[in-house]
Amino acid sequence: MAALRTLYRGENSWDFLRVSRKVLIGSAVAVLICVVALLARGLNLGIEFEGGSVWEVPVPASADGADVPASDLPTTEDIAEAADAAGVPDARVQFVTVTGASDIFRIRGVLGPGANAADIADALSSVVGVDVGSLSTRQVSPSFGDEVAGKARRALVVFFVLIALYLWFRFEWKMSVGALVAVTHDILLTVGAYAVFGFEVTPATVVAFLTIMGYSLYDTIVVFDRVKSNERSLPARSHFTYPALANVSLNQVLTRSINTTVTSVLPVVSLLIVGAGILGAGTLAEFANALLIGLLVGSYSSLFVAMPMVAWLKSYEPQWASARTAAEAAGRHDTMESAAQALAAESYTRTAQPRPRKLGRRR
Repeated sequence: MAALRTLYRGENSWDFLRVSRKVLIGSAVAVLICVVALLARGLNLGIEFEGGSVWEVPVPASADGADVPASDLPTTEDIAEAADAAGVPDARVQFVTVTGASDIFRIRGVLGPGANAADIADALSSVVGVDVGSLSTRQVSPSFGDEVAGKARRALVVFFVLIALYLWFRFEWKMSVGALVAVTHDILLTVGAYAVFGFEVTPATVVAFLTIMGYSLYDTIVVFDRVKSNERSLPARSHFTYPALANVSLNQVLTRSINTTVTSVLPVVSLLIVGAGILGAGTLAEFANALLIGLLVGSYSSLFVAMPMVAWLKSYEPQWASARTAAEAAGRHDTMESAAQALAAESYTRTAQPRPRKLGRRR
């Protein structure tokens, strides 16, 4: 309880920048793996981006009106083989649970040369054991996916430019660089995870990718604002290093970062459990998967990626370089505790009420 109380008050003294070196090595390895996966395997684009056809075949009902047990149904491999024989090579088959209606098999693919749509419908209905009239079919043009991807790329470019300018004028260019590095790190890891594990990328996934950038940036700005506030509060003749100032600031906002992460992740987990798992809403799963990965990655990038980048850039400024030299000469390698005391003393001096004046005796 004492540790939780200390954490809640922001009185902990963890050396984030020292730990960030190991975290950055792990993140660099993860980013490298994701980049290699993106270049070697690419993304598993949904049919909205590639174009093609979608067939939805309902699960047959038994005599009492309930769905046939799963053990009596054909497997997804059986349906894929039937689709391949009918003229849809490399068909992707998915079993979808639908609340309040019959479950379905969703088959996605592109018609091969000489394939006939009627023959494919007959083959799918035959292997599942339902009437061909119960199938639903729709065609998807790849132009829709191209339009979505094009707008996402333009939104990404505009987002980076506007955020860079805002942070430059609101704080400084070094913090602008740190924030953009953290956001790029989050996007690469999230998109790379889809390439590594072969998750399907849909328009809902693209929306989640864009949402992740806003969350990551929000948490980073909270950290930067605290650092800037503490920097302005330091006494004029203080000789603390910038890493010490950054560590104190990170400890002060740690509780807020944890609370933000928990309150953001819980609704997304509920989307996966209730929306996708119980209600069988596939679109919610596509959105929530990307959002969950991005939230988890973004929860630590503000602390262990953005701020260490800013601290490294700030260490070359004359003021902080001389403070580091003085600290090393005096053998003070860690001045975080002293910086915290100085900030607390300065805050008390500014907020304390003036002492009442003593009234002298009137003669």
